[in-house]
Amino acid sequence: MPKLGMEPIRRSALVQATIAEIGAAGHLDVTVGQIAKRAGMSTALAHHYFGGKDQIFLAAMRHILREFGAEVRAALAAARTPYARASAIIEASFAPSCFDPSIISAWMTLYSGAQTQPETKRLLKLYQWRLHSNLTHALRPLSADPTTDAQTLAALIDGLYLRAALSRGCDATEAKNSALRALNMMIGRHP
Repeated sequence: MPKLGMEPIRRSALVQATIAEIGAAGHLDVTVGQIAKRAGMSTALAHHYFGGKDQIFLAAMRHILREFGAEVRAALAAARTPYARASAIIEASFAPSCFDPSIISAWMTLYSGAQTQPETKRLLKLYQWRLHSNLTHALRPLSADPTTDAQTLAALIDGLYLRAALSRGCDATEAKNSALRALNMMIGRHP
């Protein structure tokens, strides 16, 4: 069995430290030194593995997006109806692994950075395209206008993340239930 080297372990530690530092600060105004210290390594080593703060942040967001993708895939695998598929996407969006305060802060940093950084913008567009595509597919048999309803639900999900970031205390269950109520209203389903 091949031995796992230190590089993947250190990279992972830096990614986790980046998410934790952004969560503690509530924004990306953290230094590579702070991230490295939290990860238990030197600033020079952090620069060696990633080059700079922007690259560390992009790696952290890719990690977050992989986690979100895994939540969505697991939820969709259990969904047997179009309504269950749409609900599964919403539930995955507010799963504990996705709606943690540190993760929410990282999302807000992604949205902010996408305005000026091309690679960050590309990552955000990829996420938005996947979310819209999954919602549209789920809503096609349920809605007269699945594309518009998917855009509305995606905007609501983003808005609930923004509200959570600004209030620093939004409940995941409350946010999920708000999005599910909107879904039910869109398709004329009354609980």
